[in-house]
Amino acid sequence: MKSKILIIVSNANTIGTNNRRTGTFLSEVAHPYAEFEKADYQIDFASFTGESPFLDALNLADDPDNLKFLTGKGWEDMHKAAKLSTVDVNNYDAIFIPGGLAPMVDMPENSELKKVIAETYEHGAVVGAVCHGPVSLLNVKLSDGSYLVNGKNIASFTTEEEDNYAREDVPFDLQTALTKQGAIFHAAEAWSANSITDGNIVTGQNPASAKGVGEKIVAILESKKVF
Repeated sequence: MKSKILIIVSNANTIGTNNRRTGTFLSEVAHPYAEFEKADYQIDFASFTGESPFLDALNLADDPDNLKFLTGKGWEDMHKAAKLSTVDVNNYDAIFIPGGLAPMVDMPENSELKKVIAETYEHGAVVGAVCHGPVSLLNVKLSDGSYLVNGKNIASFTTEEEDNYAREDVPFDLQTALTKQGAIFHAAEAWSANSITDGNIVTGQNPASAKGVGEKIVAILESKKVF
């Protein structure tokens, strides 16, 4: 039976007082999508409103996986994203949240998302996120009242990277926020590939880490299969 992946994407298209244009960062959805597709998984999309999401970093379209996503089934399916509140996430073996600045707008406090992530984690499915996507893990409380990230090894976009990217546009520093909720934060050299697994949580630092996050999610799901 095919494993099923739900990719949850932001609906935001601007951020900050200067209304910086944003969306889901192309390679952060396209590279993991390529890994899931290679593994022959069922891949579905959901967003908060069910409206067509936005993409950022289209200037990277010459990358093979990015181009395949844009011209193949990926972007077409992302346009058909279901409304998250209508999706039974218990039907999925993993959820994945790509980054881009957009998640910093509508994911820090979204109660529906927090519920979905907590339930997914507690029933043993995989939770993955990359770059700014781990903002989705903030404020997620488990049934015992503890923060999901407390005591977990986590990577995300770092303070150093943000200082040289979008410091004036983001509402808060993601590395600091995750650390305050108890995350054991792993920061590699700025812009280098860095993805880590802690149980059934997989996180990555930046766009260069997206492929690794996809590979690690696939590795966990394949290890759970019984032949």
